[in-house]
Amino acid sequence: MHEVSSREILEKLREMNAKRVLIQTPEGLKREAQSLADFLEENGVDAIISGDINYGACDPADTEAKRLGCDALIHLGHSYMTLHLEVPTIFVPAFAKVDVVPALERNIDEIRKLGGRIALVTTAQHIHQLGRAKAFLEENGFEVLVGRGDSRVSWPGQVLGCNFSAAKTDADGVLFIGAGYFHPVGIAMAVKKPTLAVNPYSGDAIWMDREAERLVRKRWAQIANAMDAERFGVITSTKKGQLRLAEAKRIVRLLREHGKYARLIAMNHINYPALEGFEFDAYVVVACPRVPIDDYENWRKPVLTPREVEILLGLRDEYEFDEILGVEREVDEPLGIALHGG
Repeated sequence: MHEVSSREILEKLREMNAKRVLIQTPEGLKREAQSLADFLEENGVDAIISGDINYGACDPADTEAKRLGCDALIHLGHSYMTLHLEVPTIFVPAFAKVDVVPALERNIDEIRKLGGRIALVTTAQHIHQLGRAKAFLEENGFEVLVGRGDSRVSWPGQVLGCNFSAAKTDADGVLFIGAGYFHPVGIAMAVKKPTLAVNPYSGDAIWMDREAERLVRKRWAQIANAMDAERFGVITSTKKGQLRLAEAKRIVRLLREHGKYARLIAMNHINYPALEGFEFDAYVVVACPRVPIDDYENWRKPVLTPREVEILLGLRDEYEFDEILGVEREVDEPLGIALHGG
């Protein structure tokens, strides 16, 4: 279960004089979204729930909210991201109701294998307990580094599926607190240091290094499969937090300079079936970097990231994970409101 502060959201909406709102939610928070809509309507706010799939703060439904005549968007489950938004948007992270310390206690011997100086990271769901985790580890003799990260993340120590800037310290290894492979395998690929994932729900600890090596080998195979490709579709996203038009144009230019045919394609939901009718030999996704890495098996033709294209063209020798990075300084965004709670 997750904590969603309905009362705090209502107070913000009243401050904004918002009469109608759109609630956007990831798959795992649909019940919370429905309960929030009920609560808001009981308190005089017209609430609409978006039924579209949402994977992150990079894809806010502010345009849809504006079309529906909403005064604000409530974006559940993800932390604030600096974006140019069409309506005032409240980013509401949902904090998990699970104590992370018991899982750390259970796996203290595995954690020691990272070394004495460790980088500690997690997702928005557990960020409110990062201080407790850090204190526990320091009591057990570790030097704990919590990286600040760049402007794309809200809190020190927070990682996204496309941004691991908070994990890039001079630590010996990285300790990730959270469930699943998605974030920690990205950390291992991007940071290239020993990475241990501790699951606070199951209490298990999994090393990510072999999984990262396996994925990198598969990425080299994708590059090899694209060696004979002459016609490239370069895909950019229309999602606000994934729109990398300048980078996409750079890749088109690079490919053309090396004698390849390249054409820019814009998509909202990037998927291979929608591209079947085109005559391309390979594709480059200049949007969420996890699309070509996590979904490549669903593509019948090679699909690359921008940095993999540079390897293909002989401009880069070493493999690097493609991230969407922010800036080092904080950027004010008057339309974004973050409820940090905790």
